[in-house]
Order: sequence, then structure tokens, then C-alpha cells
Amino acid sequence: MQPSDSAVPSSAGKLRTVAWIRHWWGQQSPNRQDRFAMLAPLVAVVLFLAAIGSAFWYLRAEEIEREHEAVKRDVEYAQQRLRLRLLERQEQLMRLARDVSNRELNRNDFNARADNLINQYPELQTLSWIDEKRRVRASRAAPTVPASRLLTTGDTLHAGETDDTYGLTKDLQQPVYSQPLGSEDSALLQLHVPLNEQGRFAGVVAAEYSVDGLLRYGAPTEVLAKYAVSLIDAKGHLLAGAVLPPHSKASRLLPWTVKANEFEVPVSPIGNSLLLRAQGYRTSLGLIGSGQFWLVGVLSVMTAWMLIANWRHTRRRVRTQEALVAETNFRRAMENSILTGMRAMDMDGKVSYVNAAFCQMTGWTAQELVGQTPPFSYWPEEDHAALAARLRDELSGKTIQGGFQVKVKRKSGALFDARLYVSPLIDAHGHQTGWMTSMTDITEPNRIREQLSASYERFTIVLEALDASVSVAPLGSEELLFANKLYRLWFGAHTGGHLQLVAQAGVPTTQSQEQSLDDVDGLAGLPTESLTTAQAENAEIFVPELGKWLEVRSRYLNWVDGRLAQMVIATDITPRRQAEEQAAAQAERAQNASRLITMGEMASSVAHELNQPLTAINNYCNGMVSRIKDQQITEEALLAALEKTSKQAQRAGQIIQRIRSFVKRSEPNRTLSDIGGMVSEAVELAEIELRRRNVRLSYYVAARLPRLLVDPILIEQVLVNLMKNASESIDAADRPSPRRSVELRVVPRQVDGQNAVEFSVVDTGQGLAPEVLERLYEAFFSTKAEGMGIGLNLCRSIIESHSGRMEAENLYNGADITGCRFSFWLPVSQQPIEGAARSAEQTRIPG
Repeated sequence: MQPSDSAVPSSAGKLRTVAWIRHWWGQQSPNRQDRFAMLAPLVAVVLFLAAIGSAFWYLRAEEIEREHEAVKRDVEYAQQRLRLRLLERQEQLMRLARDVSNRELNRNDFNARADNLINQYPELQTLSWIDEKRRVRASRAAPTVPASRLLTTGDTLHAGETDDTYGLTKDLQQPVYSQPLGSEDSALLQLHVPLNEQGRFAGVVAAEYSVDGLLRYGAPTEVLAKYAVSLIDAKGHLLAGAVLPPHSKASRLLPWTVKANEFEVPVSPIGNSLLLRAQGYRTSLGLIGSGQFWLVGVLSVMTAWMLIANWRHTRRRVRTQEALVAETNFRRAMENSILTGMRAMDMDGKVSYVNAAFCQMTGWTAQELVGQTPPFSYWPEEDHAALAARLRDELSGKTIQGGFQVKVKRKSGALFDARLYVSPLIDAHGHQTGWMTSMTDITEPNRIREQLSASYERFTIVLEALDASVSVAPLGSEELLFANKLYRLWFGAHTGGHLQLVAQAGVPTTQSQEQSLDDVDGLAGLPTESLTTAQAENAEIFVPELGKWLEVRSRYLNWVDGRLAQMVIATDITPRRQAEEQAAAQAERAQNASRLITMGEMASSVAHELNQPLTAINNYCNGMVSRIKDQQITEEALLAALEKTSKQAQRAGQIIQRIRSFVKRSEPNRTLSDIGGMVSEAVELAEIELRRRNVRLSYYVAARLPRLLVDPILIEQVLVNLMKNASESIDAADRPSPRRSVELRVVPRQVDGQNAVEFSVVDTGQGLAPEVLERLYEAFFSTKAEGMGIGLNLCRSIIESHSGRMEAENLYNGADITGCRFSFWLPVSQQPIEGAARSAEQTRIPG
């Protein structure tokens, strides 16, 4: 198979290559030819020395590589044996710790298990049970352990390596090996296994290993026989085993005999704090074996030294020239890469140099700018006088330390803002030859600065015009970071108002006194992200100094300097509070008016009710007077007549007192009231109206009902109003006597899983029309010609103020309406009797 043209050049191509090389050689300068002539012997000597050295090095390197691979293989085998032994001990200790955590072992069982492990495995020195308070519960040790290292039951760990390892085990909740510890007889290694009782840290099981015993019983005997095996720490200190002595001078004749054939690996699972090292036993080649190498080397070095002496000066000159070229190229590349424009002028103000960035900024080329004198082409025409004066100051040495800002014109005629910095140009002899000016385009920073200034001004105007007080202060400090106009008007320019608002609103701002005694920051560990993203906290407070009600809203935020600050916004709500108080007063007056209207409507019935006892009293008195005059009455008959008269008078007084207490104006007074008593009072008042309208009343109260935390007068008012409306509905429907009845029922009920008591009034009237049901509780809406339309509205307000609900529904017999049912329920209070009075004082009936 013939090679392709691309793989083997043709003979003509070879001839052309040789001819080109000869031509190039002939064109070289004599100095360069002399240099090649001097370098040829040197190259030959160096190549010969390299060949001899390479042969020695290759043979020796191959032998060392084989030995190193053998050492590495044996060390890794020994490391695996040690690792398996450590993992077996660790697993046994973890089982022991698990039994202790599950409380399957007491102290005696622990001691027995520990003695068994120590006797079975010689590398184990001590086993200790340490509880969560760092007290030693139990400890066992090998007979060879000195008394100074024994842990006594009841002792507490002191600061040191053992205590540090204990703390690290507590934090990580996993077995932890300590750094190897020095001892008076041998190095030690500790393993702490955590005790975990139902997810809680309960101490550790601590074991001490003898590093020497670990090496002796863990490493394979065949490895110990072939190498000098040792265990060292991370700093190279010998912990156990043997190391080879340093090489003698005779063994260092060859470079490759300086370093011994050794290999080291970390012992897992301990890590880099314990390393296993093995050193191979090797003999040196000696002086005779390496003599030939050194003889050839000395002769070659002498020859090379003589050749080097001839062209050292030439080499130094070439290096200097190359360094100069490299430095020049570096500076040119650096100048072309920067974005700052550079312009150099001589002492007369003529431009002598501009860099690429300056040309790019202005739009003119370096050829157009170099050699220009003032006024320069990049000066705006309207600024020639000012820039000329600035240039004169610059040439006279009056430079501004922070630079100065000017307008610069581009070749296209566009203007941009630039900042110029001027510094003198000093030559190698220390003389000033001109001025160097650096120019930076600051158009975009100026635009951003103007936007930020305008934004800040708008922000300040908005905050100053707010009808709310805004203040910001850092936590734990009396510094006021921000306050708007209304805050300064109310509280002045200090933090007193801010802290007063926070304190009255109940928002914590500083540490408690007990916390302040510690050096720990009270906010340490606080999740600031969740604080600054949380919803604002609201509160309504009264400030006596201002005579105003304020709604205070506060939230946390990160200030511009990274501090956690608190912003407080206070809004004047005095008009709203006054309106609410007026509405409550109006509602209370409406309730009293409703009671008066109800009793006015019942006046005729009340008069009839009072007429009966008064008539009886009059009859008894007239009868007694006539019989006394006729002397036909005995003392016993007189006493009986007087007792009957007294009972009728008491009955009339009870009727008047009941009406008086119902109509009397009073503040709501919630007490734990008996349901049966309230129903009886309401029934007695309503029966007068029901009898007048010839309506029967029946009522049922379930047994063992709990007492309710209510105002009994208000609840009686609701019941009387509902029963009165029921009688009026029956009268309006003109029902016959068998169907003229009202039923009142009081039974327990469950509402959304909460205990409650339901009151219901059922009549046999004409029911409610659909349009009436929609507007039933609307204020000033009534179906009666003389009605005011506030009765049911007030009833519902009273029930809802007691956290209850009122409902109304028609009763049907097929498609016919047979009556109406009004019902309401009240929740059963869960508060104790002592707390009921306090709750009643704070409860107001809403309008």
C-alpha cells in the first residue's frame, strides 16, 4: 500500500525545504552564526550527559516504581484491616450505647459488658458511661492503665480534649473520633458514641484505644515483617511503630537515594488525624556503584562551564532586550484595555499622546489629536474661555486633588460629562516633562444621581404630606433614623414619642432586664427574614399629652446600614372613636325608647291588671268598714280580710316594680344569670298583653340548663318583644279561640361544636311575607301603621352583642302558612365566675 501525498512529502518538497534553510542561514547576522557555533559543543555535552543520566534514571525509576507499588498495595491492605477492626469495635460500642439508651442495662451490666470487651480486645484501654451532665456513671479500664488516666464514678469531665470531643458528639449526634492524645506511656485515641433516649441526647459511651495496641493487633503480621510500619498524626509526629533512621552521607550520592521508599494513607473512619505509614528496607548503591555516573557528570559540567563563560554576556544582553520588548508590549496592552482615557501634554500644552480609550470617547483618531494645541478640537465652543483658564492652571501646577468635571465634545458634535485627573510626568532623571490627564465618562453616573435625588425628593414630599405620623428607630437604641413632619409636630425631633407609641401599643422593643444582664444579644437567632416580611401589628391607644386617639401600626424592616429597625405609623382616629361612642349612646337610647314604647302599647293591659287588685282592696276595705260599723265582724274575720287586702296590695306592687325595672334606664350588666328566672319574669310581663288579646301562652324550659353570662334585663326585653309581636300577629290574623296560642321553648343546642341555649317563640299568626323577610331586621322598617321599626333591629343587636344569632321562619301546613317561628341562641360561657364580672365590665352593647 503506497502512502498518500499528505503523509510523505515529495522529493521536490524536500529540496525546496533545504534550499529555504540555507537561504535563511545565509541571511543571519555574523553574531547569530557565532552564537550557534558556540552553542553546538555545549548542546552536544548536555545531550551526552542527558543520555547517561536518563539511562541511570530510567532503570532506577522503574525499580523504585515497582517497590512503591508493592508498598502502596501492602499499606492499603493493612489500612483495610485496621479499618475493619475499628468498625467492628465501633459497631459493638453502638450496640452497647443502644442498650444503655433503651435502659436495658444498669451500671453493673454495663461494667460486665465493658470488662468482656476490654479482655477480648487488647487495644481497648477504657470504657466509660458519661451522662448528659458530663458525669461519669460507670467506667472500666484494662489492668495496664495507670491510675492517672482512670475515670472515677461520679466525676465530671473537665475542659480538654475529652470534653471537646464530648461536645462535638452532642452537636453531631453521631460517633466522633478524637485527635490522637499523647500519654506518658503511649498515644491514645478516643471514640465517643452518643446516647439517644427518645430523640434526646443522654450522654455518651466513651472508649479509649491504645494506638500502639491498634497497630500491633490490627496490622497484618506479613506487612509488619516486610516494612517499618508506624502510625503518625497529621503533623507527622510518631504515635506508634518504628521508622527507619535518616540516610547516611554515603547513601546520598545519587539523587534518587535521598527519599526512602514509603507510603502513607489515612486510617478510616478516623480521617487525616491518624495516618498509617510504611517504609521499605532498602540499601544504597554505594560509592563504587555510582562512581561512573559522577565521573561522567563532573566532566560534562566542566565542559559546559567553559562554554557558558564565552556567551554569558551575550545571553544577558539578549534577555535584557527581550524583557524591554515584553514590558513595552505589556504596557501597551494594559493601556489599550482600560476604559479610562489617557492624554499626555508637554510643558507648552501640546498633546503628545492619547490612548485608544480617549480616542473612542471623543471620536477623533490619535493622528488627529497628537500635536494639537489649545483650543483642542474636543472643547465645546461655548466653554473655550473657561477651559483655557483651567488649562493654564493645570500647566502652572494648580491641580485639584479630587479632579474636576467638564463638558467634552465628540467628533459628531454630541456632548458628554467627563471627570479629569491631572498628574505630572517625571522622566528617569527626575525632571518633569509634561502632564498626564486621565478622563472618565461620568454621564451615566450623573444621570443616575439626578434620578436618585429626584426620587428621594418625591419620597420625602409624600411622607411629609401624610396625615399620619411616621417614625423609624433601630431596636435597642435611642437614635431616631427618620421622622416625618406630623411626627415632629406631635413629639418633636427625639425618640420619646416613638418609644411611647411602641410601649402603649404593647410591641416589645428592648431586652428584658434579666436578658440585659447577659452578654448575649437579645435578638440573637431571631429570624430577621420572617420578621421583616411579617404583617404589621395594629393597636388603638389614647395619648393624653395630645388628647387624641391614635391607631398605631408597627413593623420591622432592615435599614440601609443593615440594622434591624422598627417603623411606627400613627394615624389620628379621634373623630372615628367619637363617632363610635355617639353611635353606642344612640343605640342605648334606642333600647330605652323601645322599652318605653313597648310598655306604652301595653299600658291598657297593665291598667286592667292593676285594676283587679285595686278593686279587691277597695271591696275588702268597704266590707270591713260597714261590718265594723254594724259591729258584725269578729277579730278573726277582720284579720283574714286584712291579710287578703295585704296580698292584693303586694300583687299590685309587684306588677309596678316589674314594669319599673323593665323600663328603667341602666348600663348593660352581664352576670351569670338563671335561665328559668329570666323566662319567668318575661312571661309575667308578656302575659298581661296576651290575656288582653285573648291569646294563650305556654312555655317549656329544659331541665339542668347552665347559667348564661348575659344582661338579664336585655334578654327579657327580647323575649317580651317576641311574645308581644306573636300576639299581635295572631290578633291581626283573626284566628279563632282554639288557634290563638303562643309557645315559648328553651332547650340546649350545639352550634359549630359549641354548647349553646336556644330560645324559640312559635305563634299561629299570619306569618311573614317574602318581602318582609328580606327587610325584617332593617332599622325603621315596620309592617304596623303605628310601629317605629326598631324593635326587631334592637333585638338582633342585643343577641349579637351576646355572641348569639337570631333567625325567623314561616311554618307551613302544605302550602298554607300556619304561623311563624322566631328563635335565637346564646353561647354557654366557659369563663369562671370571677372572670365573668371582669368581662361584663368590659362589654358594651353595640348599636
